[in-house]
Amino acid sequence: MLRGVIWPTPLLRSSWLSDHCSAEVYLKLENLQVTGSFKVRGALYKLMRLGSEAQQREILTVSAGNHGRAVAYGAELFNARATIIVPRTAAPTKIEAIARHHVSLLLVGEDYDEAEQQAREMAARSGALFISPYNDADIIAGQGTIAVEMLEALPQLDTLLVPTGGGGLLAGVALAARALNPKIKVFGVQSENSPAMYESFRAGRLVHVQERETLADGLAGNIEPDSITFPLIRHYADDILLVSEKAIREAIVLLLKHEHQVVEGAGAVGVAALLESSRDFGRRIGVILTGSNIDLERLTALLVDAAKATPA
Repeated sequence: MLRGVIWPTPLLRSSWLSDHCSAEVYLKLENLQVTGSFKVRGALYKLMRLGSEAQQREILTVSAGNHGRAVAYGAELFNARATIIVPRTAAPTKIEAIARHHVSLLLVGEDYDEAEQQAREMAARSGALFISPYNDADIIAGQGTIAVEMLEALPQLDTLLVPTGGGGLLAGVALAARALNPKIKVFGVQSENSPAMYESFRAGRLVHVQERETLADGLAGNIEPDSITFPLIRHYADDILLVSEKAIREAIVLLLKHEHQVVEGAGAVGVAALLESSRDFGRRIGVILTGSNIDLERLTALLVDAAKATPA
């Protein structure tokens, strides 16, 4: 259904990571996707499923940035009216990208949780159609097409490493991957500074966590109490891993150095897990690089710090 409106992104073998892990490591380059993020898969699939309803009702969504840009792109594509709400602390690059589309953009709240709460209240008052970035069956199905592409390209993959926030991507990928290969291992990866799904997975129920600032801003935020992603993840995913902010910084820099790929913090957590974890992930590992939308100033600062830390 998405063929022709998204790009089937490359699955690239990484010589550097393969040597580091003593395994075959493949990178799914969703950082090269339309809008610079995998989020366009779920957004376009949702809008296509809505059909004429997408033109008849205003669409409202909330986002840390990438989902908002994806919905804005889709709204233009399907001639729909959309309001995109992002927290005031969202990355400037992502805010600017959304603003380039013909949509209403509102900066609301000091973090993602506050923005999401106010967005839902606004949708209830206005009658707009709210599209969750993750708590939606169509969004989940759209994101799951990544796993289909990966296993079509390389059916022998043993393990998938999947960046995880609210769980839309992990739920979709795990569901699709297990349908194609019941023996495949699927791990979600989060920053230790925003571990909502990690703590919930261990508790066996959704829990609220205290968050700290993270480079992986696209994965930040707590999870809606009724989210359909959580039971899917509990059933189909093997585990959730945490990575440090230090490992995320290193992953961003090393992906640019060795693979010439610009990857934002949220997109780099899978590689951070390979750099930091002692776990045996198997012989053939697939890692999803979910997006490229990192601020130039932030990327520059990371590169400068890395250069200073390198011995002359």
